[in-house]
Amino acid sequence: MSTDTAEVRTERAERSGGRAFLSLFKALGRGWIRDRSQIFFTILLPLMFMVLLASVFGSGETAASRIVAVGDAAVLDGADPDEFAVTEASDLDAALAMLREGDADAAVVQDGATVRIYPSATNSTSGAIAQGRLSALVDDVNVEVLSAAAPGEPVLATEVEEADGGALQPIQYLAPGILAWGVAISGVFGAAGTIVDWKRDKLLRRLRLTPASVRTFLGAKISVNLVVALGQTAVFLAVAALGFGLELSAWTWFAAPLVLLGTLAFLAIGVVIGGIAQTSPAAAGLSNLVTMPMAFVSGAFYPLALSPGWVQAVSYLSPMRYLNEALQSVVVYGEPPTAVLPQIGFLAAFAAVVALFSWKTFKFDEL
Repeated sequence: MSTDTAEVRTERAERSGGRAFLSLFKALGRGWIRDRSQIFFTILLPLMFMVLLASVFGSGETAASRIVAVGDAAVLDGADPDEFAVTEASDLDAALAMLREGDADAAVVQDGATVRIYPSATNSTSGAIAQGRLSALVDDVNVEVLSAAAPGEPVLATEVEEADGGALQPIQYLAPGILAWGVAISGVFGAAGTIVDWKRDKLLRRLRLTPASVRTFLGAKISVNLVVALGQTAVFLAVAALGFGLELSAWTWFAAPLVLLGTLAFLAIGVVIGGIAQTSPAAAGLSNLVTMPMAFVSGAFYPLALSPGWVQAVSYLSPMRYLNEALQSVVVYGEPPTAVLPQIGFLAAFAAVVALFSWKTFKFDEL
């Protein structure tokens, strides 16, 4: 009889706990949806960055170089119009003035067999591209001259083939990278700001007067963050695929558990910040101090291989790097989950260590 009564009480407690969890989950979820600042910083701001950067970089193609020809530059007679947009200048001074004003990428003066190239110093990038193209054009002309002079002699030819199945387009590193940054913003800002609010409102003290336990409340809060992360993933990948032509691999579905694991890691960071900060502005400032540098050293906005060596070394300490790499592997390259086990291991270990540290150092009496 007493055993049956204990079992019934346990079952009733579990049902009551389940109903409390669902009620808290719905309430916290509605609160998140009604908070416009949360929606903006969690979804809209990272999405705006991705759309803006993907639009600016486009497909990675370079426009035709703007060349100013001074006098008769015969080397430009066979120039490909897709690579060179040629205009003429009366003299060298006029051509250099166009370079200074940013109206041209390079000037060309041909004096007999000598071709002088003046790349733009105003825009060094486009100037370097124009210089490279002009040098290649001069080489092509030289090959034609030598072939005509010695028709029986073979000349060397180059063939360029793309590695790894094709060139990496901007959207292929921007989508996973900025998604990882968005997950970091959601986890760090969400946890830090919420804890500061709990401190201000003495929420856990009030919670002890209700039937819901602290564990149920925290579980509901974490569950809301995890659902938000899944929503972020769906929105980002949909915009990248439909708006910018990102080809999703067959293993794209595995982005969901990766994002959930990353969210737990960044929530742990947010708890540490929330334990330190005493006001909402302080929590926001510390969260920015963590997430923004982390994004730049983790390859969220550009390929990490293009970064200086010291940046790449620092990135090994960042959980965002491993989330970014794992997402890119399964979403872009179509690699199976076994290929990202090192990244999963680091994220899991990082989340466990930081969560343990936050638990040991957090002052629950402040709540």
